[in-house]
Amino acid sequence: MQGRMTMIHMDLSIIIPTFNEKNNVRLIASRIMTILNRENCLYEIVFVDDSVDDTLAVLEELCNEFSCVKYLHRKNERGLASAVVKGFYHSQGNQIIVMDADLQHPPELIPLILKRLLQADIVIPSRFVPGGSDGGLNLFRKLISGIARGVGCFFIKKLRLISDSTSGYFALKRNVINAAHLDPIGWKILIEILVKGKYRTVHEIPYSFIAREAGESKMSIKEQYNYLRHILRLVNNSPEDYKFYSFCIIGALGIVVNLLCLHIFIKLFNMGELSSSVSASCIAIIHNFLWNNNVTWREYKQEILWKRIVKFSQFSLICGLGIGITTLFAQIFLFLGWNIYAGQLLGISVSINWNFFANSKWTWPAEHNESNREDGKPIVTQELPSKVSLN
Repeated sequence: MQGRMTMIHMDLSIIIPTFNEKNNVRLIASRIMTILNRENCLYEIVFVDDSVDDTLAVLEELCNEFSCVKYLHRKNERGLASAVVKGFYHSQGNQIIVMDADLQHPPELIPLILKRLLQADIVIPSRFVPGGSDGGLNLFRKLISGIARGVGCFFIKKLRLISDSTSGYFALKRNVINAAHLDPIGWKILIEILVKGKYRTVHEIPYSFIAREAGESKMSIKEQYNYLRHILRLVNNSPEDYKFYSFCIIGALGIVVNLLCLHIFIKLFNMGELSSSVSASCIAIIHNFLWNNNVTWREYKQEILWKRIVKFSQFSLICGLGIGITTLFAQIFLFLGWNIYAGQLLGISVSINWNFFANSKWTWPAEHNESNREDGKPIVTQELPSKVSLN
């Protein structure tokens, strides 16, 4: 890796990943400098470059002309998100803004971003709050972007409060990422920060996504695949999400165990239907408890025997109530003349959430391990469109 970096204390670092953006880097640097030279802050513009065209030569020229411009050139590394992380490590600002080099992220928002960063830990220019627009995307890219956001929000609870969690334009205070082990895949670094960072407040401001003026989009099938891999990895790094999906998978396996045992008791042992059903359910509960205790809430698996017996009793009681909830919904639907299968499905959905919530709170409480405690739901606020100006 080569580059031009000077270690000086900075108020602000603007990190811009580049890949074959020779026609844009001078334009974006010029617009940023024009804006920030009016502000009372010491700043640096850090390009992290993976280019194989003449972008490197243009960056070298910019560094020679302007002391605030710096760059790193990576020869054997690729990926927008990892480029941003490299920029984090080699930048000096207490405040950090990340943006693309393709001019789709208007630098004119920077003064407002800096003002809002005085009160918030993270500031996200959003295309999806009132006053924002994703008009710079064609229909296909809007569809892909919408699916990506939907997948992220479905799997990761922390992303559901953010309207534009896949944005490439955002700002943060450095202490948000100081203790975070950032190891992203692909192109969406913001979701990595939202899952792993330490923050309490997020503020969103509207902006209009602008069509590219030069260069080509880096979106590809490979990047979409990497995004899915990234989401799955983040689920594993988000205790609340990991535990919920592990709990659901174990519950689904428990249904298979229940039905298999029911079949064995009836067909092989000639047991009565009621006794077979009760026995199969008991075995399924034991199966689910052992797996949850050793996998979902694995921090508890070394507890002494009597504590595990107590937890098994709590788990069985909670799951018994869950069965009651499912039965209640099925009976209500049947009484109303509605489809009993729909009632059963709704009851199962409610009971799964009940079982997970109750077991998280009482059987395996998070206080057992401080490292697994949630920081709490972040406070997310949004800018009124009338307050946003690019002048």
